[in-house]
Amino acid sequence: MARDAGGVGILAGGGPLPGQVAAAVAASGRSPFIIAFQDFAEPAVVGAWPHVYVRLAAAGRILSELREHGCRDIVLIGPVKRPSLRDIRPDAEGARILARLGRALFAGDDGLLGALVRILGEEGFTVRGAHEFLTASLGRLGALGRIQPDERSLSDIRRGMEVVRTLGRLDIGQGCVVQDGVVLTVEAMEGTDAMLDRAGACRQPGEGGVLVKLLKPGQEKRADMPTIGPQTINRAARSGLAGVAFEAGGTLLTDPTACIAEADRLGLFLYGVGHAEQSGA
Repeated sequence: MARDAGGVGILAGGGPLPGQVAAAVAASGRSPFIIAFQDFAEPAVVGAWPHVYVRLAAAGRILSELREHGCRDIVLIGPVKRPSLRDIRPDAEGARILARLGRALFAGDDGLLGALVRILGEEGFTVRGAHEFLTASLGRLGALGRIQPDERSLSDIRRGMEVVRTLGRLDIGQGCVVQDGVVLTVEAMEGTDAMLDRAGACRQPGEGGVLVKLLKPGQEKRADMPTIGPQTINRAARSGLAGVAFEAGGTLLTDPTACIAEADRLGLFLYGVGHAEQSGA
């Protein structure tokens, strides 16, 4: 990419991916600038790049910083916890954007993020997906490590995909845990780690159990793709699961090499499913 394409603004929540996007942007010949959300972005991740800490609802400051640094494209990456209305404390521009969000503010995450992407476009920015920069981090089809899912696990994966598709149509979550056809836990606001901890407490006698993570049907991929890291694999093992299944081409691995190594070390499969499996073929 040419430098005259302008800078890339990275609206950063937690985790390692904002720094990885910044590195990929710089490697492409463009200049990254990070809007680090207070209480969410990690100093060790954003500190190596030009950045500024901003409150989540300080939309006026966010937009002015992006424009001042010549950011035409922006990337939303890293988890943030949705604040309560009482805690938002928007600035004047933030209040204007909240009004434009309207009912989407009370929708599920995908409805809210989709509306936010639309409004940012109306403000003159192009929202890009993190996967457009982190192509090497996209999970691929099939088993990524040395462990393959057995027939019982494949059956649990198919059941999990049916459940997650239903959850996704209601804009609730991206994941669930299934053991021998029994749905142990589903993901909602608490996130994957907390769901896995609950799954460990709910496991039935015997072996098996699979974490399934998928995009929601019609999900806005530019704002909230499913993400798996080495800690996901570790928590799945601690909860007694046999493996992790994810949507190939629609899931980011925070560190693909470490994810595969951890799965192999712990004896879990790490398995990418495609459209044939998702359609029940």
